[in-house]
Amino acid sequence: MADMAVSFAGISFKNPVVTVSGTFGFGREYGEMYDLAELGGVCAKGLTLRPRLGNRPPRVAETPSGMLNSVGLQNPGVDTFISEELPYLKASGTRVIANISGGAPDEYAAAAKKLSSAGVDMIEINISCPNVKAGGIAFGTDCSAAAEVTSAVKSVSEVPVMVKLSPNVTDITAIATAVADAGADALSLINTLIGMRINIETRHPILANNTGGLSGPAVFPVAVRMVSQVRAAVDLPILGMGGIASGEDAVEMMLAGADLVGVGTACFTDPFAPIKIRDGIEGYLDRKGIHSAAEISGKVILN
Repeated sequence: MADMAVSFAGISFKNPVVTVSGTFGFGREYGEMYDLAELGGVCAKGLTLRPRLGNRPPRVAETPSGMLNSVGLQNPGVDTFISEELPYLKASGTRVIANISGGAPDEYAAAAKKLSSAGVDMIEINISCPNVKAGGIAFGTDCSAAAEVTSAVKSVSEVPVMVKLSPNVTDITAIATAVADAGADALSLINTLIGMRINIETRHPILANNTGGLSGPAVFPVAVRMVSQVRAAVDLPILGMGGIASGEDAVEMMLAGADLVGVGTACFTDPFAPIKIRDGIEGYLDRKGIHSAAEISGKVILN
């Protein structure tokens, strides 16, 4: 049997499958169905320094081959997560990644400082959030803003820092290079693509927020392309995500350049998707006579 363990930013993961932030809550509901220790890691729901109620409903809309969401980072805040949710996750036997958001670099830094000292294994920075000091432009669409928030978090974090890249840019490699130069230890991509659905009877958008983040199989080819581009541009480990729904998808993402793979929207249709995808990767490795999961990362043969 192949060795499924992966070293990622200096941390050992027992297998390359990680759940994606915002699709797995804090793990408790899924933990009632299977042992979370079966997973390589759990990326917790996005956290902000203070609690957020999120956007008004409707906040979710179905799309062909995916879904739109505009939940708006509803979460209990960093302090409540540390006191009420983190002990459960730390005791689960899997790696714990904390995803953080904010409206300014100092908010990100304050959240990261608390979480890293509380014992999470890694910090993931969501740079798709609007920078309130720059008129609402998303951190992830501007190289200098992305670098600024990365540097702020790195200056206080006691654990590796991973930056989650937005696909809603002209050149994702420019943003990847900027955060790499600012000290990022790893990258995750892609976050959701901005989309919209309209109710043709009422003529109103289905989502109360008008637009939302598109995820699911529809974005998979875009994610594979961007992971491949980023892998060629920067020398950092990559957590690849975006529409992965099978072991074959996960292998494809790893061949494109991902070291770990993130499973998100697939969990909504099949809670056991991460386990099945892990088994699918292992089955592929065994069928091909490949000794370890790490061996296939970035091994696409481009034409």
